[in-house]
Amino acid sequence: MLNLGRLRVLCEVVERGSFSGAAEAMSYTQSAVSQAIARLEAEMGMTLVVRDRRGARPTAAGATLVEQAEAIFAQVDSAEAELAAVMGLRGGRLRMASFPSAGATLMPEAIAVFRAGHPDISLTMAEGEPEEIAPRLRAGDIDLALLFEFPGVVEWTGATLRSVTLLDDPMHVVLPAAHPLVAKDALTLQDLSEEEWVQTAASSPCARHVVRSCLTAGFEPKVTFESDDYETVQGLVAVGGGVALIPQLALTRERADIVVRELSPRSPTRKVIAATVRGPGVSPAAKTMLQVLTDVAERYTGVARG
Repeated sequence: MLNLGRLRVLCEVVERGSFSGAAEAMSYTQSAVSQAIARLEAEMGMTLVVRDRRGARPTAAGATLVEQAEAIFAQVDSAEAELAAVMGLRGGRLRMASFPSAGATLMPEAIAVFRAGHPDISLTMAEGEPEEIAPRLRAGDIDLALLFEFPGVVEWTGATLRSVTLLDDPMHVVLPAAHPLVAKDALTLQDLSEEEWVQTAASSPCARHVVRSCLTAGFEPKVTFESDDYETVQGLVAVGGGVALIPQLALTRERADIVVRELSPRSPTRKVIAATVRGPGVSPAAKTMLQVLTDVAERYTGVARG
């Protein structure tokens, strides 16, 4: 019988192009990944992955198996959903984690709705950045995670995680209230090329996206201050420390001495997603919370800025 856990390992190896990359993504040792592939190949009676100086790549049989994995995982999810409908939500726990700005907005509302309908489920939530949360989700330490990704950059999800897009979260430019550009009708990234910048730590996903966006616009941002607390970023902008791009979810509390503007033709955007593992192990509570989060997220879409 095909082992789903080892099938997930195969998918991750093929997606990452190496055993070491799969091990890092899944929080496994490289030895554990190698053993999983070896046992899967023994079960199938054929070679699924070949390794050379360029990394790991699937054989024809391996590629076929990976292509079928999506359908296999979907069938397992469907079977679990039917069982959950029979069993109902009569108890148990749901362990969640979220990045800070979603933890302060989406998650409290979702928790309130979920508790009203399912008071017997014990809920917990931890906070952290996606690079901290995603490995914990794969390892089974949590059941559901709120993460974010940027267009064209798949860092946290993959064949081993099932993700649902909740909303697009635009990153708006934040200026001191007295800044000359506040009066400009259509503000572009190029207009900010000579400005000093305030942003999150250089290694953070949001900071890397800000730099990518600026480079696409033809300049490299001159970063003067860094903080992973967006309220601190607002404060630094307010006193003239620089301009900043801040996600809309992190702008629920705006200072009176700053101005928030959309960029033309479109603000850079991050995609907010809810993720669980694939296949067996996804609890009925996690699936119910996914629907609750989807409903709550609809209230945060389509809010335009001046």
